Amino acid sequence: MDDKEKAKIIVELLKKEYPEALCSLEYTDPLQLLIATRLAAQCTDMRVNMVTPALFERYKTVDDFADADASQIEKYIYSCGFYKTKAQDIVNMCRQLRENFNSEVPSTIEELTTLSGVGRKTANLIVGDIFKKPAVVVDTHCIRITSRLGFHNSKDAAKIEKILRDILPPAESNDFCHRMVLHGRAVCDARKPKCDKCCLAQHCKYFTENKEQKNS
Repeated sequence: MDDKEKAKIIVELLKKEYPEALCSLEYTDPLQLLIATRLAAQCTDMRVNMVTPALFERYKTVDDFADADASQIEKYIYSCGFYKTKAQDIVNMCRQLRENFNSEVPSTIEELTTLSGVGRKTANLIVGDIFKKPAVVVDTHCIRITSRLGFHNSKDAAKIEKILRDILPPAESNDFCHRMVLHGRAVCDARKPKCDKCCLAQHCKYFTENKEQKNS
């Protein structure tokens, strides 16, 4: 069985286990998701969801953020960590949206990554969730689980994105990444994966190797 065939099987198993492949960040429009994703860097989605209601109540539009002083935004996002850098990125990205994209969130990875603080992970999330295009969001859960499954042995997010784009069915790739997050939180923990409860165990290199070690 090659990796493409294996990926198809894993996609189907994950779909059965996690029927609703939803982004855990709460938002009502593309701008909110863009900002929430920036805040989520090195911060939990749960914490971001606690912070954004007040932030989005105060700042509703691209102009609101673009015209704000970063120090004002810092007060709302302090608990997200790296708040000074994140606040300045939010102001700068909204100024760029206004100047370069007619105050609209662009629909391509190439355009999105020209914005302050926006890397490929954020860009892929926007492209997949907002514009419904094939996307591969390589976060820590995705890196860990796809490595354990045996698809790669890399820590380089860009390389992993390319590998997964090559083997995943394009129409399933975005939801696959959301399910990676759900599976990572529920079962495939970084320190103590619950292999006995894992729907992917029979197709997992990590499980097979550890099973063999225990039996040797």
